[in-house]
Amino acid sequence: MIQDEFQDQVERHKKILYKVCTAYCKDRDGREDLAQEILFQLWRSFGKFDGRCQFSTWMYRIALNVAISFYRSEATRGRVMVADEERVLAAVDPGGAEPEEIQLLYAFIGGLDPLHKALMLLYLDGFSYGEMAAALGISETNVATKISRMKQKLKGELWSLTR
Repeated sequence: MIQDEFQDQVERHKKILYKVCTAYCKDRDGREDLAQEILFQLWRSFGKFDGRCQFSTWMYRIALNVAISFYRSEATRGRVMVADEERVLAAVDPGGAEPEEIQLLYAFIGGLDPLHKALMLLYLDGFSYGEMAAALGISETNVATKISRMKQKLKGELWSLTR
């Protein structure tokens, strides 16, 4: 059944939801709203998934596109309300405090523009430049240049924190 296949795929790749929502939203309610919007768009598009790329790459592309446009539109804010027991991200939320290194990395990612956030998330998940280019609709050369510049920026920021 298509619904079971969809649920299985989302369950296997639910950490993508957590990463994208955490990178693009600072508060819990915003993350939950974004997660629901991403899941809705994934479900709407699932019938068009043709397997030419990995499901995780396809899921990232949709999740990042939704995240980038989610807060551009005031109409989407406050549209969805859920009860605490229905929280979408509860299954992958590590609860408790993240290690300091992870907090610093999320702080760095939080300061990036939407495209660079997307690139950083994909890079940290080990996607190839070709996969990142395909997911974001930019060239591999552009991906390589942007990743190199972000690494330099991150290195500079971390260096200044340790001094």
